[in-house]
Amino acid sequence: MSGAGWAALSGAGFGLFQALNARAVRDLDSIYFSTFLQLVLATVVLAIASAVTEDLSALADATAWGIIAFALAGLVHFFVGWTTLNISQARIGAARTSPLLSTSPLFGVFFAALVASQLPGELAAVGIALTIAGAYLVADPGAGERAALSDSIFALATACAWALSAVLTVEGLEGFDSPLLGVTVGMLASTVAYGALLPFTSEPIRLGDRGALNLKLLAGLIVGIATWGRWVALDDASVGAVLALQLLAVPVVLVAAPLISGRHVEIVTPKIWAGAGLVIVGSLLLIVGE
Repeated sequence: MSGAGWAALSGAGFGLFQALNARAVRDLDSIYFSTFLQLVLATVVLAIASAVTEDLSALADATAWGIIAFALAGLVHFFVGWTTLNISQARIGAARTSPLLSTSPLFGVFFAALVASQLPGELAAVGIALTIAGAYLVADPGAGERAALSDSIFALATACAWALSAVLTVEGLEGFDSPLLGVTVGMLASTVAYGALLPFTSEPIRLGDRGALNLKLLAGLIVGIATWGRWVALDDASVGAVLALQLLAVPVVLVAAPLISGRHVEIVTPKIWAGAGLVIVGSLLLIVGE
């Protein structure tokens, strides 16, 4: 399969994961334990993928900073980002969360300006405007049908965390030139940290019924495969193409989430479709303008 094919498969897989995960999070009724299960399954998938496809001796050649940077990237992306993702899905649903996650390139522009003094060009400026307008439509659908506008902050926090993790990943690659092993290190660091802190959370651990637990395990397996597919795609396709095809997750969620959770739970209105469309177009312009 080509790199573009892997990227498309990864994007669609991440969309399916979000739709399944939203249902599982609601049924399990335990955000932190739900995130921990997700991390464990994804870590197992990436560890197997790394053992089968990568030269593990590369770990011995990595610099200390390379390992640390990937571990930090994982803590930001998975520990922080996946926690806020699950909180967002529990509060506003997958259909509203997914388009807001796609604002990550907007935060990437901000970090580029902050770290490398790279100011956006005219094309990127248009992309910023469209992304902000689309995010507002999704975050504030009106009609009193959704949670408070402030609840959308968790999805935006996830998008911000993912943009920051990309900066740390670039740092990691300077001393550890193995992206898949690097992201596996980051995922493992997040899982260990989460497992250590889980007993100290105030939230009680509820396993829910077997159906909810199985759904969560399936979601964790899918997101692990989707994460692996993204790194496979980067070996054979440009970063811009991979990021663009990852946006396939949004329409997949908008179609699949109401089918999985019920249309009365995941209410997808024309306004949300319009907002999602603006976010996708704006994000594509930001990706092209990099």
